[in-house]
Amino acid sequence: MLELGKAGSTGWGANVVPVLRDGEVVATLHASNWRERATALIDGREWVYAKQHRELTGRWVMDPEGSARLRARQGSFWRGGWDVELEGTRVEVRTASWWRSTHRYLVGGREVARSGAAGLGQRATLDGDGGLPLPQVVFLLWFELVVRRRASAATAAA
Repeated sequence: MLELGKAGSTGWGANVVPVLRDGEVVATLHASNWRERATALIDGREWVYAKQHRELTGRWVMDPEGSARLRARQGSFWRGGWDVELEGTRVEVRTASWWRSTHRYLVGGREVARSGAAGLGQRATLDGDGGLPLPQVVFLLWFELVVRRRASAATAAA
């Protein structure tokens, strides 16, 4: 299981969120509080996550601006469904629980991961079968962070 740690908790900067596997840092995520944008350091490679038009995208920092290796687009607002493409692999994101804001990740109808929450701050977790590479799983954790922030903002506005 991978989970987002508490920002600044593992000796990184105050705005850096560690990605933990069994308590060990496997990646870092520097997410903007005001924009749907982040940078991630995964296995020595820097990734840029951003909102482009109606999609959430991920690319290597050296890739051209506007390109995407990873992308998520909301398919159905009413059902909470998203369609994700992870370097050629199509992933369906379906709501597992409206109350807990959790999702199921399906590849070819088979569940490869499920989101959850840990700790008092309800930090995002992703539990899977190990079928997805680490950069793709970190993108899905950032995706969870963005979706949860959107849900919190909508609740606060209501």
